[in-house]
Amino acid sequence: MSESNEQTEVVLAVLQAIADRIEAEKKHLTDLDSAIGDADHGANMHRGFQEALEQVEGMDDEEPATVVKNIGTALISEVGGAAGPLYGGSIMSASQELEEGITPETSIAFAEAYLDKLQDRGDARVGDKTMVDALVPAVHTYKKSIESDELPPLTALSKAVDAAERGVDFTVGLRASKGRASYLGWRSVGHQDPGATSTLFMLEEILDVAADHLEGEIDRDARSPTIPDEEPEDA
Repeated sequence: MSESNEQTEVVLAVLQAIADRIEAEKKHLTDLDSAIGDADHGANMHRGFQEALEQVEGMDDEEPATVVKNIGTALISEVGGAAGPLYGGSIMSASQELEEGITPETSIAFAEAYLDKLQDRGDARVGDKTMVDALVPAVHTYKKSIESDELPPLTALSKAVDAAERGVDFTVGLRASKGRASYLGWRSVGHQDPGATSTLFMLEEILDVAADHLEGEIDRDARSPTIPDEEPEDA
């Protein structure tokens, strides 16, 4: 099996894992969305990833970028509301960063392109109580862990997942300023954002599959080893 086919196999395994996780968490995501949204996030995401599984069936010999692009296309067509273009459109756009295969460098480029496109489409920033609150710290942590801290990709990914989890927790205390949740004003405070939560689920499944294929240690501590734990002593 060629390296390209092996990478495609991993992409397909990630998709299956995410689809299974979303199916298992569908009610939980719906409950979260019932509190501050349209109560359809769980059903929409489940429908989208089931369609993605159908779209990529038999694509074992395709390039990874092609498979990822098709996943994005499926999500655009099947995930309702604003989430379809946000998730699917961003994945489809970022897939071109993987045309040379999946490497630490192209995975960083993919993550940054996905984040940039998602923020452009949704016009959301950290603190708006959206999936961006989980995604921004995850992407920045992943990039810094590889480029500055020179950690193995698996360890970097595990730190990114930890950063995303902290971002999800951060959304609970925020007042929503985007989407239907923003109509609630201060009543949105105290509720976890469903989009940030589904983003965390996706990242957790990517990490779980990556652990079977990459060398390195799982370290769910997003703090950088280049930042000292203690304050410097006064001069």
